[in-house]
Amino acid sequence: MSVRKIQSALISVFHKDNLEPIIKLLKDKGVTIYSTGGTQKFIEEQGAEVIPVEDLTSYPSILGGRVKTLHPKVFGGILGRRDLESDKAQLQEYDIPEIDLVIVDLYPFEQTVASGASEQDIIEKIDIGGISLIRAAAKNFKDVVIVASQNQYADLEKVLEEKDGSTDLNDRKAFASHAFNVSSHYDTAIFNYFNEEDSIKGFKHSISESKTLRYGENPHQEGVFFGDLEELFDQLNGKELSYNNLVDVDAAVSLIEEFDNETAFAILKHTNACGMALGSTVKEAYQKAFAADTLSAFGGVLITNATVDKEAAEEMHSLFFEILIAPDFTEEALEILKGKKNRILLKKKTNLSTKKQFKSLLNGVIEQDRDLHTDSKSDLKVVTKEAPSNEEEKALLFASKICKHTKSNTIVLANNGQLLASGVGQTSRVDALKQAIEKAKVFGFDLNGAVMASDAFFPFPDCVEIADQAGITAVIQPGGSIKDQDSIDYCDAHGMRMVTTGIRHFKH
Repeated sequence: MSVRKIQSALISVFHKDNLEPIIKLLKDKGVTIYSTGGTQKFIEEQGAEVIPVEDLTSYPSILGGRVKTLHPKVFGGILGRRDLESDKAQLQEYDIPEIDLVIVDLYPFEQTVASGASEQDIIEKIDIGGISLIRAAAKNFKDVVIVASQNQYADLEKVLEEKDGSTDLNDRKAFASHAFNVSSHYDTAIFNYFNEEDSIKGFKHSISESKTLRYGENPHQEGVFFGDLEELFDQLNGKELSYNNLVDVDAAVSLIEEFDNETAFAILKHTNACGMALGSTVKEAYQKAFAADTLSAFGGVLITNATVDKEAAEEMHSLFFEILIAPDFTEEALEILKGKKNRILLKKKTNLSTKKQFKSLLNGVIEQDRDLHTDSKSDLKVVTKEAPSNEEEKALLFASKICKHTKSNTIVLANNGQLLASGVGQTSRVDALKQAIEKAKVFGFDLNGAVMASDAFFPFPDCVEIADQAGITAVIQPGGSIKDQDSIDYCDAHGMRMVTTGIRHFKH
């Protein structure tokens, strides 16, 4: 039969919040309730009668609670097929009651791992009975309702109220689908904990939270974000984030996190920085970043690592931009910036913690470690006869951080804590350099004394020659070409300084 009346239920849960209305409904409809331990006590406090599982199985909870429900009288009652005479006969023979509803959740394994608990405590949060009950009830969805998470309590309550304590096949199958989603996510978390060293190569990722987006990259494409944005941001104003917004936000956050102890401001378009600068205040850093490309900044994503105050807000308010991200905003700044109702304002609460990146490709997935290496003074190897000055060295490291987060092939030109121009996503490094030089000229920058960063080595000396002719005096690059010496020799012959890092930062 498609419609089945719930006459008996097994309830054993870790999370009891919002369970009271369900207990009341089951009690009012005369449903027989089986339960264990703390859940039994909770149900009895709601005024409902409970049959202890120990009375059903004739076994107490043993091994410190590791074994409570693992018994044929429990699993037989769940797995018995109501329309199969042989199953019904065996249930009767062994005095096994049918169980029509199972409400069970799982120990908080992920939360325990995240808390930094000991291995012993983590292992004890690997649920055995709960996961088995979930799978058994979900497998027998034709006859049994399974509620495997507190997130489904409201859905069950609604069904019980609307259908007078009955469910139909569609209801039970929907609950079973949710149950297998819960169990597969749980198993994935446990596997990834045990496989921290990646000794077993298996692509297993599970994210329960999801948000349907307005569309994907284009309006004819559907888009969904899987993850918990509220962990990273508080949205203080504006419309919902789109697929393209999220891609740009990811790039912006990754870039700004390169700058720890200095006030930084970046403006991004299509994941590349069109403006980036350091300043003594947010206003100054914004002004310098905006000056790098006053055209591309229109409709961009803005980000800073310092509190946005009234002065900074007044300065940037006239610009049309999609998103502004900051660790905080003053009340005066918010009042100004909220003047544009669709403008998205995000308060950044924490740094990114992910260590892996992956994306679909061909008929599979590629995965890699995030590029967490930031070039520092200790990475620099002076390869020319003359070493960079202290100011040049600072500028080189600043340019290198931007270069790391810019689409390859890329060249970044900078000076005095300011991005002057960049050439991005070009098919040759020479084209990237020429693009950067031309762009710097368009926006009125003098490149004399500026520095250049490249995301990969120079196979020929052509780039350093073009840079020299533009007035650039120092270069940072990973090195590694069999013809490195040609570029080094050119620099020595023309009074340029060059350092290599040994680390390439391609971004495809």
